[in-house]
Amino acid sequence: MSATIDFLRREGEGQTFAAGQTIFSAGDPGDIMYVVSSGEAEVVINGRNVETVGPGGIIGEMALIDAQPRSATVVAKTDCALVPVDGQRFERLVAHHPRFAIQMMRVLTQRIRNQRG
Repeated sequence: MSATIDFLRREGEGQTFAAGQTIFSAGDPGDIMYVVSSGEAEVVINGRNVETVGPGGIIGEMALIDAQPRSATVVAKTDCALVPVDGQRFERLVAHHPRFAIQMMRVLTQRIRNQRG
């Protein structure tokens, strides 16, 4: 993961999840994305694991960006720590760190390409 996003994983307070714990479910409202600080999380769509996200990776960004319900369920694959990024912080990061916005677009496009199989 790019240092542009990776710097967030070393910041402040995070949330911890035990292996097997659901972080969020498809259909939930999404007003926060997370940067994985440590551990791994599995992204599940229609019962299929589509991605494993490790340290420096992000989850939950789509719902934060478009204010729609979560499109996937994310489960902690291992014990993990996540740094939450709410909408206000996300907008500040995009406004003040253009490289952050570019990295977000790269993550989104890569996920779309991966879904096409």
